[in-house]
Amino acid sequence: MIDLAESKLFTPIKNADNGVPIYLLTHKVAPLQQNFYFVNNGMTDDGRFLWFYCAFPPSPIKTLGLLDLEAQTVRHFPETQFSGSSPWVDPVSGFVYWAAHESIWCRGPHESETVQCVNSLPEDVVRERTVYRMATHLTRSADGKEFFIDAALGLQWVFGTLPINGGDFQPWQRFDRNYNHAQFSPTDPNLVLFAEENHPDPITGLKFPIIDRMWLIERGKRARPVFSTPTRVTHEWWDEDGQHVWCVWGNQAWRTNIVTQEIEKIDWQQHCWHAHHSRSAHTQCLVSDSNERFYRGCPSGVHFLNRVTGKEIQIIRHPEMSNFTGARYHIDPHPRFCGQDRFVVFTTVIRGQVDLAIVKTSDLIERT
Repeated sequence: MIDLAESKLFTPIKNADNGVPIYLLTHKVAPLQQNFYFVNNGMTDDGRFLWFYCAFPPSPIKTLGLLDLEAQTVRHFPETQFSGSSPWVDPVSGFVYWAAHESIWCRGPHESETVQCVNSLPEDVVRERTVYRMATHLTRSADGKEFFIDAALGLQWVFGTLPINGGDFQPWQRFDRNYNHAQFSPTDPNLVLFAEENHPDPITGLKFPIIDRMWLIERGKRARPVFSTPTRVTHEWWDEDGQHVWCVWGNQAWRTNIVTQEIEKIDWQQHCWHAHHSRSAHTQCLVSDSNERFYRGCPSGVHFLNRVTGKEIQIIRHPEMSNFTGARYHIDPHPRFCGQDRFVVFTTVIRGQVDLAIVKTSDLIERT
């Protein structure tokens, strides 16, 4: 694998305070290039392929780009227009799956490969309704057979599964308010974590706030909240053991046992906006981003916590991006571990434009 420092696709910079090397993907195939929403991993396990979001402001449409670290190429695929933050990458093959209209599509990472339709919601579910969202972010079941759907259709929110082999849609539950961020358990193909979201009433425009954020649903059963009393947290994701879920609140990341509701609370030195944990038991690291006052394009920081030593460092500090791009394109840093924890990938605006950034986890551990 080509070392990031030797690649002509990247421009290296360093954090002036601690010397952390940061590699900016400055080979551009689109004016806006950013990391996936942090729940989904855009990189293959071997570190060769990294898919990322592309946009061409002022167009609201996002498409996919692909960094091939072995071939040292960056390509754009205009046929990959997707809804929500739906793209999901197979960590072995590098195939990318995304939602558009009422269907799931896929293509491989090689130029000779073409787009295929994986499956679609049936006509008797969609009817004449507009599909505002097919999936917040696609996740595949632990047995590799299905994708979970949290579709917004007309005035309904429809949860269920679409088999990858083209089989029939399996409905799980329907809701009359906005629930989203559904994600399959990494160990149980019959269990899904999802979120109660702020609900914008489509008739009046009024917003109904979150009261009880994290929920679970089992196949064949009604949804239930994770906590026995209403609890407002944000930005949830699964632990790889399938017994815990993570979320953030205030300046903490929470790791919660879904059976006992016991919470492990991990403190940060500053506000915790989104976070993600390394899957390697021997590293026990976390990354997060922060802001002092949220608005789209607000100033932000990206941080790293070594839980073995207890030391925390800042990776980068971003200035405000108050223009049209900052306000409209959901450019939060969204840091996450990828490539089997060898890298941290995030979105940066350090150059006054939206870029993809990569940091080597070993460089972060060395400084903590």
